[in-house]
Amino acid sequence: MSSTGLEFTVVNAAQLRSLRSLSLFLVLPGLLGLIVSATISVRYLDTLPKLPHPEELRMTARNIHGTIVYQTEEEDRQLTLMEDSSVGVFLVGLGLGLVYLWKWGIVDAIGAGEDDLAPEESNS
Repeated sequence: MSSTGLEFTVVNAAQLRSLRSLSLFLVLPGLLGLIVSATISVRYLDTLPKLPHPEELRMTARNIHGTIVYQTEEEDRQLTLMEDSSVGVFLVGLGLGLVYLWKWGIVDAIGAGEDDLAPEESNS
């Protein structure tokens, strides 16, 4: 293996570790945010009124599992922000994880020597 190939593999290994860490750093909080927002939704389903209450400013409708509950605009804004940002963070982390898996496969293939591939090619 040439020195250039060795340097390429070392740099890729460090980059892969960083990519894996960043992916986990985003996927796990995104998943946690989705769990928390689902918990809040279930709590809203149990505690919020099923009819609008103008005196409490509960006029904003939210459909939770087929049941309409009424919440304040601030509650709606906060829960929507949490749901949307959690999904976004999770999807970015998932995308980086897929890139990591793709690059890991390529680095694995580059690391395989020609001798490793020779028996498979002779069977074709």
